[in-house]
Amino acid sequence: MGSRKCGSCLSSLLIPLALWSIIVNILLYFPNGQASYASSNKLTNYVWYFEGICFSGIMMLVVAAVLLVLENDNNYKCCQSENCSKKYMTVLSMIFSALGIAFSGYCLVISALGLLQGPYCRTLDGWEYAFEGTAGRFLTDSREWIQCLEPAHVVEWNIILFSILIALSGLQVIVCLIRVVIQLSKSLCGTYSVIIQPGII
Repeated sequence: MGSRKCGSCLSSLLIPLALWSIIVNILLYFPNGQASYASSNKLTNYVWYFEGICFSGIMMLVVAAVLLVLENDNNYKCCQSENCSKKYMTVLSMIFSALGIAFSGYCLVISALGLLQGPYCRTLDGWEYAFEGTAGRFLTDSREWIQCLEPAHVVEWNIILFSILIALSGLQVIVCLIRVVIQLSKSLCGTYSVIIQPGII
């Protein structure tokens, strides 16, 4: 019972993380609150992978909903025996938790690449990725940020939002990984009681 409550709490935690991922990803499309850069395709290309909206957002909401349903006590009726049904639900829970790791891991990787690449901005040489060849060194040297003339403060905008996406998706990976470990321990350690039918022995 305790592990089931723990699983439900972890699944519930995925919901606000997913909602925040959607919000943060949407904000990346509006540097300085302006929509003109998105409409003219003057944003970093990693924004268009929809990592926070689709994968760490909508898909994680679906995963969280399924996991919460699987944790419901009324679902253990798919097999003839209760023990069989619980094991079946445990396997399904592990599969969806693994999918959660894949979805959030995708967001984590894409956000990290977007952070290291830097923003697409207007410099003295025109619109370009001003920090693409720096291997992320610009992140610790704020003096280089003045190379981006437009949008204003786009470097800080990208660094903050991509960093938040990395943190959110990282937490999702951890939550789903903990769920996999919990469900795996249930299967291997045999926490489900074996029902012995009378007359068998």
